[in-house]
Amino acid sequence: MHELSLMESMLEIALESARDRGAQKIHQIDLRVGALSGVVPEALEFAFDACTQNTIAAGANLKIELISALCHCENCDREFSPPDIIYDCPNCGKISSKLLQGRELQLTSIEVS
Repeated sequence: MHELSLMESMLEIALESARDRGAQKIHQIDLRVGALSGVVPEALEFAFDACTQNTIAAGANLKIELISALCHCENCDREFSPPDIIYDCPNCGKISSKLLQGRELQLTSIEVS
């Protein structure tokens, strides 16, 4: 489960940021997870509970924003959300190689006090 090591890294970033601000408690951590990132959100949530024990983030809320895949068709200059892993444009049928979003794994914010 690579989500455990990913969460350990994300948590370390959040803890360092909280320390830099003199925070005593992390109340919430916000993440963006792309549909094509290869990360299972439920596994991240499980890893979060395990990783935050005995830290200032213990009991914090994890908010995950799921980001759907979005492609751009260079043939007809349109954006579309592919229904599967084949990025064929629903307008012209051409295969797109330009993925605009969907691979994200970002720590976007933390709420501290």
